[in-house]
Amino acid sequence: MNDTAGTGAVLVVGGGISGLTAALEAAEVGNDVFIIDKNPYLGGRVAQLNQYFPKLCPPTCGLEINFKRIKENRRVRVHTMTTVKSVSGGPGNYEVQLETAPRYVNSNCTACGDCEAACTVEVDNEFNFGMNKTTAIHLPHEMAFPRRYVLEKDACGADCLEAVKAACKYDAVDPDMQPETRTVNVASIVWSTGWNPYDANKMDNLNFSKSDAIISNMMMERLAAPNGPTQGKIVRPGDSKEPESIAFVQCAGSRDENHLEYCSYICCMASLKHMTYVREQYPDAQIYVFYIDLRSPGKYEHFRDKLMGDEKATFIKGKVADIIAEDDGGVTVVAENAVTGAKIQQKVDMAVLATGMQPALGEQGKVLGVSMDGNGFVVSDADKGMIGAGCAKSAMDVYTTAQSSTAAALKAIQIAK
Repeated sequence: MNDTAGTGAVLVVGGGISGLTAALEAAEVGNDVFIIDKNPYLGGRVAQLNQYFPKLCPPTCGLEINFKRIKENRRVRVHTMTTVKSVSGGPGNYEVQLETAPRYVNSNCTACGDCEAACTVEVDNEFNFGMNKTTAIHLPHEMAFPRRYVLEKDACGADCLEAVKAACKYDAVDPDMQPETRTVNVASIVWSTGWNPYDANKMDNLNFSKSDAIISNMMMERLAAPNGPTQGKIVRPGDSKEPESIAFVQCAGSRDENHLEYCSYICCMASLKHMTYVREQYPDAQIYVFYIDLRSPGKYEHFRDKLMGDEKATFIKGKVADIIAEDDGGVTVVAENAVTGAKIQQKVDMAVLATGMQPALGEQGKVLGVSMDGNGFVVSDADKGMIGAGCAKSAMDVYTTAQSSTAAALKAIQIAK
C-alpha cells in the first residue's frame, strides 16, 4: 500500500509530546505530515504522568489541545501501532516502509465498552506498569487518542473471542485482522521516539523484583494519578498499606558506568515533585531522600528549597548500596552518608527508585541509518534529512522537549522546501 502526500512531506516517528509538537508545527505551516507510534495511542510518557513541570499540570493540559489540533488538520495522518521497517533514498526523497500491527478492532469502534463488559479474560495493565489488571479487550487509557479499543488476541481463548465479537453491535471486533505494510515518500524524518524507564531489575543490589514495596518513579506517577490503578491513592502495591515512611533513591541507574553513564536530568525534580504528592495525602509521613547531587535546573531552585525545608524530610547525601526486603512488607535502605561517613540503615514502608531515562529507539535506529551517540541518543544530521527531537535526542523535561521539537520541525520543513 502506498500512502501518497504532497511534495515535501515530513515523517514524524513517535507520537509523544515531542512528536505531536513537531508534527503540528510542520503541518500548520503547510506541510503534509505522517505521524506514527508503536503504541495503540498517541501521547507517550506524558499520558502516564500525574503532573508535569513547569506548572504541575495534568496530562490533559497539554495533550487534549494537541489532539484537537490534529483532528482539525487534514495535513496530519496518524498511524498507531506502526513502526518503521526500512528507509531508502535520501534527503528530499526518502522512501519509508511502515508496518502496522493488527489492533483487531476496526474504525467502526465507538468505544462504547460493550466488548469490555463481555470479556472474560484479564491481563496485566501495561499502562499502569502491571499494578492492576485490565480486560484483554480494552481502551488503553481514558484519554486514549485515537479513542478506539485494542484486543490482545493471544490472551483470549476461542470462547472469549466469540463473546467480545458478539457483544459489539457495530461489527468493530475483527480477530482476522492482519499486519499492514505501506510505503510513504517524505522529504525528511523527525525521530521523536522518546524514552523508556531504565530497567530496575538490572540493578541487583536494589532488589526491585523482591518486594512490592520497591517501585519506580513512573509507577509512583501512576499511583498518584486519578486514572491510575488506585484512583490516585498512594498505597503500597500488594497489600495497599498507607505509607507512614517512604524513601526516594536517586540516580537509580544514572551516572553509573555499569548502567547509564549520563545524568537523566528529570529524576531529581521528579522525586521532589513526588514528595508533594506524598505530603498532600500524608502530612505526617517521614520522607528520606538518598542522593548523589540534587539538581534543579534554573527556575526550579525555589521549588527545591521549599521541599528541603520540610521538617519531616531528611536528605542524605550518599549512594544507596542495598535495599533489603523485610518480613512485614517494608524495606530497609542501606547507604553511607558521604558527608559524615556514617553507615545508614533506614527502614521504610516504601522505596521509590528514580530510574533513569533511556532512549527508546535502541539498536533499530542504527539499522535504519540514524546517527546515534554512544548512549543511544539520536544525533541530528540535517544535511541527511534525519533530525532528532525531544528525549530521543537527549534527556530533558517536557518544557525543553517542546522547544527541541519545534526546532526539529523547522529543520524538517527547510529540507522539505
